[in-house]
Amino acid sequence: MHRRKFLAFGAGASAAATTLAAPAIAQSMPAIKWRMTSSFTKSLDITYGAGETFAKYVSDLTEGKFQIQQFAAGEIVPGLQALDAVQGGNVDGAYTGLLFYVGKDPTFALGAAVPFMMNPRQQHAWFYYGGGNDMMNEFLAKYNVYALPCGNTGMQWGGWFRKEIKSAADLQGLKMRIAGLAGSVAAKVGVVTQQIAPGDIYPALERGAIDAVEYIGPYDDEKLGFNKVAKYYYTPGWQEGGTVFHGIFNLEKWNALPPLYKRVLQVAAQATTTDMLAHYDAKNPEALARLLAAGVTVSVFPQDVITTMYGAAEDLYKSIIASNPAFAKIYTSQKEFRDKTFSYHQAADLQYDLMMAQLKRKT
Repeated sequence: MHRRKFLAFGAGASAAATTLAAPAIAQSMPAIKWRMTSSFTKSLDITYGAGETFAKYVSDLTEGKFQIQQFAAGEIVPGLQALDAVQGGNVDGAYTGLLFYVGKDPTFALGAAVPFMMNPRQQHAWFYYGGGNDMMNEFLAKYNVYALPCGNTGMQWGGWFRKEIKSAADLQGLKMRIAGLAGSVAAKVGVVTQQIAPGDIYPALERGAIDAVEYIGPYDDEKLGFNKVAKYYYTPGWQEGGTVFHGIFNLEKWNALPPLYKRVLQVAAQATTTDMLAHYDAKNPEALARLLAAGVTVSVFPQDVITTMYGAAEDLYKSIIASNPAFAKIYTSQKEFRDKTFSYHQAADLQYDLMMAQLKRKT
C-alpha cells in the first residue's frame, strides 16, 4: 500500500472510530436527576453530610451527568418513613439506617448493627468479602429496594442517662430511646423502649418523655444537646459496635441505570463509608474532651448490665431464628464471620491498643 493511501486509510479509520465511540459514551452517560430523602436533619452535619458527599462523588465521577438532590428529614417525608418513600417510588433513593425499620422485619437491623456483633472493620469486610451485600439485597428485593453500604459511625456509645446506673436493676421501668434490635433486647430486661427519629430526641429527653437515650457518639450527641439534660454518659455501646448506614434506591430505578452509573454509585458509596468513619474518628475525641470539661460524668457500664444484656440478646436471636429464615441466614453468616475474625483482631488490633495504653501511662 502506498504511503499516501495508507495515511488516507488511517485518517478514515480514526474518524470512524470517533464516530462510533461518541454515541456509545453518550448512551452510557445520559443526563439523570434523582431525588434522595434523608433520615437525618441538616444539623447533623456528618450523617446528613454523608448523603451530600455521596451525591457529590456521583456528580464528579459522571462529569455532572448524574445529579442526586438530597432532602433532609421532614422536607419530603419524616425521617423514619424514608424506606416507604423509596419503596413506593415517591423518591428515587434515601440515605438512612436500615435498623430504623425493624418494625417491618428484624432482618433489617442486620444491615446496620445488632447488639454484640461486629465492629466496623469486620462489618466492612463482611459486606464486601463475606457475601454481605448480596445477602442483604436478596432480602431487600421484596421491599423493592437496592442498597449499598454508604457510611459507618464507628464504635458507638452506650447512651445518656438522667440517673446513675449502678446495676441491671436500675434499668427496670427506665424510659429510653434506643434503636433497632437493641430496643427489643433492652425491653427484655425491663426498659420501656421508644424509637424516635434523631431530630425529635432532644425534646423528648428535655420534657421527661424519656429518661435516657443512645444515639451515636460524642460529636453528634453534643450537637443534639443531650448533655444539657442528662449528665451520665456510658460506654461501651453494646448495642451497636459500629453502625453501617446505607444508600437505598428504588429497585426499578436501580435496574434501569446504565452499568457505568451502577458502578459509579458503588464506588461513591464505598468512598463515603471511608470518609464518614474518618470524620467521626477525627471529631469524636474533640467532642468528648469538651463534654468532660463541661462536667459530664463518663462511666463504664457495670458488668452485670453487660452480662444481662448479652443473655437477653442471645435469647432474642434464638427466638427470631426459629421463625424467620431470612434473619437466620444473614445472622448465621455474620456470627460465623465475627467469630472467625475475632481471634485475629484480638491478637493484632487489641494487643496494639493495650501496648499503646501501657506506654501512654508511663509518659
